[in-house]
Amino acid sequence: QVQLVESGGGLVQAGGSLRLSCAASGRSFTDYAMGWFRQGPGRERDLVAAISWTGGGTLYADSVKGRFTISRDNAKSTLYLQMNSLKPEDKAVYFCAARRAGSWWDGLRDNYDYWGQGTQVTVSS
Repeated sequence: QVQLVESGGGLVQAGGSLRLSCAASGRSFTDYAMGWFRQGPGRERDLVAAISWTGGGTLYADSVKGRFTISRDNAKSTLYLQMNSLKPEDKAVYFCAARRAGSWWDGLRDNYDYWGQGTQVTVSS
């Protein structure tokens, strides 16, 4: 298994930037494809971005394409989400998640096996 801890959330103005980190420990980080999810008030927890085991493949929700970048540093066992041009609608709790098998690109929440506790991102207008 793997333990995940997010950090880097906070309060920013619209148009600003923030970088989230997810530190992994336990089983080898390279055994997992990774994803970032977010959940706003009264909303479902939805995929923001996903990345393959090596980082060679990525996908993004339409709402964040061109603004967010997912990456991973396997040597540091860390996942990142660089968020630029933030909008008020980006306000949510952001979670990192890990999956051991299957189609990393499917974006299906239930296919992720491990979750962090989340970090709050607030964007003021």
